[in-house]
Amino acid sequence: MKRTTLKIFALSALAASGLFAAQANAAEPMPVVASFSILGDLVKVVGGERVAVTTLARPNADAHEFTPSPEHAKAVLGAKLFVVNGLSFEPWAQKLAQSAGYKGETVVASKGVQPRQMAAEAGYPNDTSHAESDPHAWQNPLNGVQYVNNIAAGLAKADPSGAAIYQANAAAYAQQLKDFDAQAKTQFDAITPAKRKVITSHDAFGYLAARYGITMLAPEGVSTDSEPSAKHVAQLIRQIKREKIKAVFMENMSNPKLIEQLSKDAGVSVGATLYSDALSETSGPAPTYLKMMQHNVTQLVSGMRLN
Repeated sequence: MKRTTLKIFALSALAASGLFAAQANAAEPMPVVASFSILGDLVKVVGGERVAVTTLARPNADAHEFTPSPEHAKAVLGAKLFVVNGLSFEPWAQKLAQSAGYKGETVVASKGVQPRQMAAEAGYPNDTSHAESDPHAWQNPLNGVQYVNNIAAGLAKADPSGAAIYQANAAAYAQQLKDFDAQAKTQFDAITPAKRKVITSHDAFGYLAARYGITMLAPEGVSTDSEPSAKHVAQLIRQIKREKIKAVFMENMSNPKLIEQLSKDAGVSVGATLYSDALSETSGPAPTYLKMMQHNVTQLVSGMRLN
């Protein structure tokens, strides 16, 4: 009898341990890969503890010129979801997924956003056949709302049991972004339109400029790998002097030499660093998307007040 009882207990223990193991496995976070740091943060916000996020282009890294490694391919292959920006921001992402043999779902975070066309900024002011879409759609916080909704839908498709959680997280964060947008609009509206002019190191703030009525001028085009012409730089210098623009900024992932030379030749000082295509490190002023937007708006407002 005792031997039988011990055997039953042993079997029960094995069954219980198997059940606990199954529950532990079920509770493991879903692996998700994001193409660059801003998307990585948005996935973490929407996914919460249900996701384990791997970010390819890390904070302060230039996603325009990012080169994936075999480790990145391995991360993509093991993911249940791959989140990219789209709008030709990371042309390497699709190639990476194909070479890795990735078969899972891909979320294009910018889906549904009305893209800006960049004919003049790309160097073809009178030729719309050369127009290209501006990929930096997240610079308008209302587009950020669209991003988190797309991410929530993608997470729910890959993990249906967490759909309600993803939707609730996205809704709560979307409200934060809408509140921030209202605050930013109030700050910019307090500055006369004639003073809402800014020089940045590359043309990454077009969506923000369109949203808040700002004139953004940049010596580089939409991509950081483009080279401005001497004529373009000379025109900017003349415009800075003529319009007395003091708001001159460079970005965290851009080569500072160009904007420093521009500000030197124009006789103005370079302001605080802005964050456009990548977050800062955790210890920096822009470790999350929302903090990045808040930092940028604060610096832009302060700079424009000097104009």
